[in-house]
Amino acid sequence: MTHDKKTIGIVGARGHTGTELIRLIAAHPALELSFVSSRELDGQRVDAHVPEYRGELRYSAPAHEDLPKLGADVVILALPNGKAAACVEAFDQAGVDPIILDLSADYRFDKRWYYGLPELARDQWRGERRISNPGCYATAMQLSIAPLKDLLAAPPVCFGVSGYSGAGTTPSDKNDPEKLRDNLMPYALTGHMHEKEASFQLGVPVEFMPHVAPHFRGLTVTSNLYLSRQLKREEVLQRFHAAYAGERLVTVLDDAPWVSRIAHQHHAEIGGFAMSTDGKRVVVVATLDNLLKGAATQAMQNINRAIGVDEYTAIPLLQDTSR
Repeated sequence: MTHDKKTIGIVGARGHTGTELIRLIAAHPALELSFVSSRELDGQRVDAHVPEYRGELRYSAPAHEDLPKLGADVVILALPNGKAAACVEAFDQAGVDPIILDLSADYRFDKRWYYGLPELARDQWRGERRISNPGCYATAMQLSIAPLKDLLAAPPVCFGVSGYSGAGTTPSDKNDPEKLRDNLMPYALTGHMHEKEASFQLGVPVEFMPHVAPHFRGLTVTSNLYLSRQLKREEVLQRFHAAYAGERLVTVLDDAPWVSRIAHQHHAEIGGFAMSTDGKRVVVVATLDNLLKGAATQAMQNINRAIGVDEYTAIPLLQDTSR
C-alpha cells in the first residue's frame, strides 16, 4: 500500500507550523512522511512530540546539500525568512526536482513560483512544482479585499491582531506570555512583509498595522475599504458570496467573526460588512487560524493539487457552513 504513496519531507519542523503539518500528513492517505529535519530535536522520535503520528521516524538534521539524496517526492521548507534559497539551490545543483513548497516569504514575490492562495489563484495554476505558501495575515487581507478590488477609491487600511504563535518559537517579547498579559503589542506598523505581499499580489497598495495579543493562535484583520461608488450592504454581501461560492475553506458570515471561534479550525471566516451611511465605505472582518489556513492547511491544499488528489484530502472540513 505504501508504494502508492508519495513521500514527503519537512525541513525545519520544530516550529508550530511543522507540528500542524505532521498532524495533517499523518492522516493523509496519499502521503508518507520520509524525513523531518530539526537540529534541536535531532535523534528524538517524532511521535514523542506529535502523538498523532504513528511511526518509527526520528527527527534528523541533514545538511542542505544532503537533502536531494533523501529522495522525497515533496519537500516542505518550514524555515525562517531568508533561509530557503540554500535548500532550493541544493536541489537545483543536484538536478533533483521534487515538488517544493516554501512556507517563508522568500519566493512570494518571484513570478517563477506559483503563489498558492487557492481561492484567489486557482485559475493561475500551471502545474508548477515550486509553490510559495502565502503569509497568514496576507491571506486574510487578500480574501477581505479581492471581491471589492475593482471598486476601491483609496488604499485599504487593515488593522490586524494575531495570537503569539505567529511570532514563532524563538523567544522574543512578541511570544512572551508575561509581557503579553493584559496587553496588545503593536509592531512593524509600516512596511510589514505581509503588507508588501498583499499589495504585490492584489496589485493595489495595502496599508497594514499588526499587533500581537495574549492568546496563542488565531488572527483577525479588520479592513477599512473606501469605495468609488455607492453600494448597498446586500450588494457587498452578494459579491463575497459569489467570490467564495463553493469554497470549502472560506465561510462568509453576516456578523463579524470572532477569533475564539476560529482557533483549531481549518477555514477562514469573513463577515461584518458594516457600511457607512453614504454607502461608500465598508468595513470587513476576517479571521483564520494562523497555523492552519494561515500556514499548514493552505500548504496541504497546495500539495494536494500538486500531487493530483482532491484539494481537501486530509483537511478536516467544517460540517455546517451556514452558521
